[in-house]
Amino acid sequence: MRKLDALIAGSTGYIGVQLIKLLIKHKYLNIKYLCGKTSVGKKISLYDKSLRNKKLPKITKFNKAYLKNVDVIFTALPNGEAQEISKYLLKKNVLIDLAADFRLKKSLDYLKWYKQKHKAVKNIKKSIYALPEITGKKIKKFDIIGCPGCYPTSILLPLVPLIQKKVIKVDNIIIDSKSGYSGAGRGVHKKYRNKNLYESLSAYGVGFHRHNSEIEQELEYHTNSKINFTFTPHLTPMFRGILSTIYIELKSGFSIKKIQSILKSYHKKNRFVKIRKINTLLSTNDVINSNNCYISICKTKYKNKIILLSVIDNLIKGGAGQAVQNMNLKYSFKHDEGLKWKKF
Repeated sequence: MRKLDALIAGSTGYIGVQLIKLLIKHKYLNIKYLCGKTSVGKKISLYDKSLRNKKLPKITKFNKAYLKNVDVIFTALPNGEAQEISKYLLKKNVLIDLAADFRLKKSLDYLKWYKQKHKAVKNIKKSIYALPEITGKKIKKFDIIGCPGCYPTSILLPLVPLIQKKVIKVDNIIIDSKSGYSGAGRGVHKKYRNKNLYESLSAYGVGFHRHNSEIEQELEYHTNSKINFTFTPHLTPMFRGILSTIYIELKSGFSIKKIQSILKSYHKKNRFVKIRKINTLLSTNDVINSNNCYISICKTKYKNKIILLSVIDNLIKGGAGQAVQNMNLKYSFKHDEGLKWKKF
């Protein structure tokens, strides 16, 4: 089988570097171009020493002429930039975006939450919001793939199966998520320089974090009804990982064992989602450096209320790993190609 040629735009950020580290281990992919802006002419090993002895191209400025030489374009860029690239795609190209440019189905929602007009509105209809375990083979029909955000990934994997089965109340879901500071990008050190980033826990985006938009969009899409939830994210003094704690109320007649059964049944063929025993206490350390999502259901003092715990590595399952997983689905590669458990 011929290897796919790939271009990675935004190759020097935390997600971009992680993506490179995954793709160099992929049997069916060759990295042809690494693109950046302020890093043009530099070697990618300057941003991660583990890449020092790898045969990789030097970083260049993106040129639309490159598109005729590649099959897959990965964009790990600031919001808005993948939209511009999407205008120049050729029939042979597949665009996999790790930012928010093709997550929302309505351009007005993008304007509302990201405070900028969408510059490729016609391409929204040509794109798909692709959470692999939920989207499945539908992805094959699309050449523009929007990868979910890191927080929504940890939240939707446990919640979507339950709202589809209509076993939980959807009028007051509480979601508390904590992330390693890598989720805020390389600029986080400057942004939080006066907040003692490495020794404190910080709430941010309270009530209005941008990921509210895709969480609401996807939950309502899968239940065809209005969902009321409150989502609060926090930055923690660790580099990577996300732990989401989700507080839900069961509908009458459903038990915690039934919830466990539904989640196990839904994810039984999903290689990277592990449903743990009831009351298992999860840690981000359980999934660090993997593409896994661990989910646990915990009892509370109220019979009709339970707590879902969900952990992922934000840079892999919540970022680069999910992009590779989507590519594998698109091209009918093995689900775990380039993603087997190892230190990436």
